[in-house]
Amino acid sequence: MELQKEVKTMNESPKLLGMFTSPGVQFERIKQSPKVWVPLFIISILYVIGMAFMALSMDANTLIEQGVPEDQVDLVLTITKVTVAVTGIIAPIIGVLISSAIQLAIAKMASSTVSFKQLLSMNTFIMIIGAAGLILNMGIRYAIGGDPEIYITSLAGLLNQEKAGVLGSIEVFGIWSAVLTALGLHKTAQLSKGLAWTVAIIFFLISIGFALVGTLLQGAPKL
Repeated sequence: MELQKEVKTMNESPKLLGMFTSPGVQFERIKQSPKVWVPLFIISILYVIGMAFMALSMDANTLIEQGVPEDQVDLVLTITKVTVAVTGIIAPIIGVLISSAIQLAIAKMASSTVSFKQLLSMNTFIMIIGAAGLILNMGIRYAIGGDPEIYITSLAGLLNQEKAGVLGSIEVFGIWSAVLTALGLHKTAQLSKGLAWTVAIIFFLISIGFALVGTLLQGAPKL
């Protein structure tokens, strides 16, 4: 009876909402039956919604503080809002392709038989966490105001920092995604727990590194 139940579970298609409640089960299903296009379409829509909230949260004062001349601020604000909204469509696709390609190379070096489609599906499903975080944070920013670049759920938001910086990258949904990446690499790609966690942590540290570079380029303090 238990075997029949397990086989039935494995034959079911993975579910996006299941990533919140039973990610381990979803990763096993992804290994057996990877799905990409419909989940990626849904994720893209969610990111567009989150980015739309971000665009609506932007105001002229923010751009003026960043050095945009007042006589050009309206034009720049309009362009910025459109760019942000369009990014919601492109960013998930580019992100999931790049991360899957890198993970595939690592998996092959570790003699894993995982396919690119399985990794693409795994990373697409994990992105539901980031999409939820984006919508939640930007929805709150739209309601209460403040810098949309600073997530409420990050250390920068918790400490009321004026700039996102490195602390802005240490964020609940980002950490959650990293944990799921480690779990997914272990269950879907069949990497060892040690290697799976190493890869997930490296990816997370790279995101913090990009934030540090961005902060330094803006001439802001490191923290």
